[in-house]
Order: sequence, then C-alpha cells, then structure tokens
Amino acid sequence: MISDMTKIMIIEDDPITRGELALLLENEGYQTLAVTDFTDIIPQFIAFNSQNPAQACGLHAHGAQGQSPDSRGHTAQAQPSGSCGLVLLDLGLPEKDGFTICMEIRRISQVPILFLTSRDSALDELQALNLGGDDYISKPYNIPLLLAHIKALLRRASGGVREPDMLQTGGLSLCLSRGTASAGGRSVELTRNELRILVHLMRHPGEIVSRADLIDALWDDHIYIDDNTLSVNVTRLRGKLAELGLPDYIKTRRGMGYQASP
Repeated sequence: MISDMTKIMIIEDDPITRGELALLLENEGYQTLAVTDFTDIIPQFIAFNSQNPAQACGLHAHGAQGQSPDSRGHTAQAQPSGSCGLVLLDLGLPEKDGFTICMEIRRISQVPILFLTSRDSALDELQALNLGGDDYISKPYNIPLLLAHIKALLRRASGGVREPDMLQTGGLSLCLSRGTASAGGRSVELTRNELRILVHLMRHPGEIVSRADLIDALWDDHIYIDDNTLSVNVTRLRGKLAELGLPDYIKTRRGMGYQASP
C-alpha cells in the first residue's frame, strides 16, 4: 500500500508553480520537499532519503508536524523518516537540465520520476523516458490527471508481488538486480529499456509478444512512443545477445511481434 504520508520531491524552478504543486500535494496527504537551490540537487535528494530530510539545505518541506512559514505564506514543516516516494522533475532548470538530473538520480535510485514540463515535443518526451523517466506530463497540467498519474506510479512502485531476481530461458540467464544477461560464461550489461524488454519476453518464452504489449510493458502507461524507438532498443538488445553467442534468441514474427527462445 501507499503510505498515508508518502514523500514527493519537487524539482521546479518557477516559485509560483512550485508553491502550487506543494500545496496541491500536501492537501492530498503527501509530504513534499521543494528544491530552491539548484546548484547541487543530488546531495539534497540523498538528504531527503535520510532520517532528517528537512535539514537539507535549499529545501522547503511541507506536511505534518512542526511548522514554519515560507516566503509565500505556506507552512514548511519537518519531515518524518522514510525514503522519497516520487520525484516531480522539470526540464528547464537554471543549472543542469532535467535530463541530466534524471540520469544522476538513476545512478543511485529507482524512485519513480515524473517529468512535468512546458516542453511538449515528442522528442523531449522520448528522451525523458529513454533516460529513465517513468512518466511525462506537459504544462499546463490537468490537476485530476496529474494526481491520477502520481497515484499510479506510487502504486506500481510500492505494491505487487516481488518478482524473482533471476530469469532463465533458452540458455540465457537474466539478473534483474544487476541488470545483466549471461550465457556461456559471458555477461553483458543492459540499459533500463533493454532490461524491461527482455524481462517481458522471458516471462513468455516461446510465445509471440506483440509490439503493443512490449510498449505497454516498457513504459507501464499509455504514453506516446513511436515504433522506431522500440525497434532501436530491440536491435541493440539483439546485438548484446549476439555477444553472448545467442544471435537468434529474439525472433521477429512478421506482422505479429517478437518471440524469445523457450
């Protein structure tokens, strides 16, 4: 279940939007922490995951417990212990852009990242998702839709049956925690998208998996993505499997989808 006081980090440089998001989310029962110092965000993210995240410099905390007013008259309040549940991330930031921040967070955490930005091009959305983002919403955002996306991401991150760490089919072994595929005593590292594709195919060994099903599994939600991006990821994945001596592990069934060796 999602905690009643799930913590959400807001990385948004516009003070009005930042304040509105903090107020909206705390009214929904979330704890929020809004970044105001953009010179070094990752240490602030790490502090947010510590026992005393409200002590992190450059952050305004909102929620339950001790209160102090911020510059807009909202209450800034001390955080309880517990790790960050979700990050709301803008693209146009004053120091590093949102793409860079996303990559830096991904090196240390699998926290759900929802891009919330005024940039609405398909290329920006594709890049955000390929770099490790979990969702992408353009401004001006619809409040009920934004809240629904946040709840869906938190639900997926916190619930469900824990999947096994190792999958094995067709002479291939896949370690989920390490993001590596192995065969014949050799191993290759996979990107996040390559890992998701391979996991979904290995869960259905010998079965034909449609491209639409793979796209849904890859991005979890019906977010815009073109077929070409899936093709590029499958091609790269096949190249890595060929390095392991399994060039034909993923077969193309023309007009139907892909099939992993049983």
